Amino acid sequence: MSKPSVLILGAGLMQRPAILSAKELGFNAVVIDANPNAESVPLADEFKKIDLKNKEEIFNYAKELKKTSDLKGIFTAGTDFSASVSYAAEKLGLPCHSYESALNATIKPRMRQCFDRSNVPSPKFFSLSNAEITQEKVFAITEELSYPCVVKPADNMGARGCRMIRSKDEAWQSVKIAAENSRTSTVILEEYMEGPEFSIDAIVYKGTLTITGFADRHIFYKPYFIETGHTMPTKIDEKKRLELISTFADGVHALGLTCGAAKADIKYTKKGPQIGEIAARLSGGYMSGWTFPYSSGLNLTKQALLLASGNEPCELLSGRIPLQIENANFALYEYPSKEVSAERAWISVPGKLKSIQLCKETPLVKNIFPRPVKEGDKVDFPRNNVQKCGNVISKSDSYENAVSSAEQAISEVFLRLEPKNADTDFFLSGKSLPDEKGFPPPAFSSFEKIEKLNLSGKIPADFSILKDAENFPALKKILELPEKDWTHQNALCVAEKFDSICKNHPPLERSVFWKAFFKGGLQGAIYISDSSSDSEK
Repeated sequence: MSKPSVLILGAGLMQRPAILSAKELGFNAVVIDANPNAESVPLADEFKKIDLKNKEEIFNYAKELKKTSDLKGIFTAGTDFSASVSYAAEKLGLPCHSYESALNATIKPRMRQCFDRSNVPSPKFFSLSNAEITQEKVFAITEELSYPCVVKPADNMGARGCRMIRSKDEAWQSVKIAAENSRTSTVILEEYMEGPEFSIDAIVYKGTLTITGFADRHIFYKPYFIETGHTMPTKIDEKKRLELISTFADGVHALGLTCGAAKADIKYTKKGPQIGEIAARLSGGYMSGWTFPYSSGLNLTKQALLLASGNEPCELLSGRIPLQIENANFALYEYPSKEVSAERAWISVPGKLKSIQLCKETPLVKNIFPRPVKEGDKVDFPRNNVQKCGNVISKSDSYENAVSSAEQAISEVFLRLEPKNADTDFFLSGKSLPDEKGFPPPAFSSFEKIEKLNLSGKIPADFSILKDAENFPALKKILELPEKDWTHQNALCVAEKFDSICKNHPPLERSVFWKAFFKGGLQGAIYISDSSSDSEK
């Protein structure tokens, strides 16, 4: 007899754990994606090109699979398309969240309305469809919310089109960009929540909710919300952790999620927990597929696939422990973490890639995931979580060691840029677009101090920049500050690396070089050296 099958939506890196887990469980892994060249297509037992937005085509294909290959379940992780899963699975009588509840967890205005009806804390919001988006309405809403506020596409993930609006001058352009990133040209405007942010993964099963991951998220670079990494488990104190779980459980109940995965982005604000959003799927961003398995020893994706295919997630059920939270809508449990896993991203200043140097795996560094970047590719400082250039993941028995090993790995990655590039030059100038004041940020905040120093003349060819700094006491003092850049290196370390890499640099305009150094870190410094070398030819 042929093997029973599961249908997996998505063939990217984030779906790799699902495809591999399905095969380990003895299923025929049938995978669909709009991109036949997606990274994980070669892992599939069968592949069919279908746009994941096309729920009717997905349903019709699943219906044929049920007839011909004993389809047992439909599944996704790390995509926008949990509603497509539920649409097809519900019609075929397969285990899933209801289609209506999946829509609640996909369309942000519906989600906020569900929270409001159930008194689940989340930010005040307004929704605008394409026909309703006018300057007058945008200005009126943002001023009612007060600045800063936030705009998001109503139906997208990865922080695409999402940003903080800090003043009236930024409002109109920000809303237009958010609408362009929405499949329905609909945006949601909401209050800004100030406070640390967390990700929570869970499995909802037979009236129980089991927490399967609780991570600290590290978000930077206003006006955007760029996650430079996460660390699991959280370091937040236990009282606040349980408050956040309780609020998450209330949100899951308010959306009507009953059978499958749920994932929250949630903050702890001065008002207490507030939910950013809840999705009806396992998380992307390496959390459910990598850092939680490293932290807990449990293949969460495999357990979620068992549930989706009508089987008991036995390992999850046997290893979970009860949580003591009163007045919950579910019987609450968690699957405990035993070790710590940290994920960190590397990013680039704007330009065109000349070469890439990656870090090496070590006993603590488990994975290195470069984005598909190659010589000649355009790179940019990220405005969303899709534009980062790669990630590393570590594992240790201590929080400190997991974090330090991941950060050390990032510090060893170097993206060398092609010289004489207009985008790189604009970035290193310190200028910003009119609605992005202060963005992209400098590698070191002392960039502004450097601009005020009188650093005339040239650094001689082949001369150590560390020795050059010794001739300028104010510069030397700034160079020795402990602040670290986005590669987790302080300025002194970056200078030492420059001297090691560029021993034979050409004469360098001192003022230009040191401004580029503090604006763009090692990338900026070597870019100026390479551009100067190019000029010498």
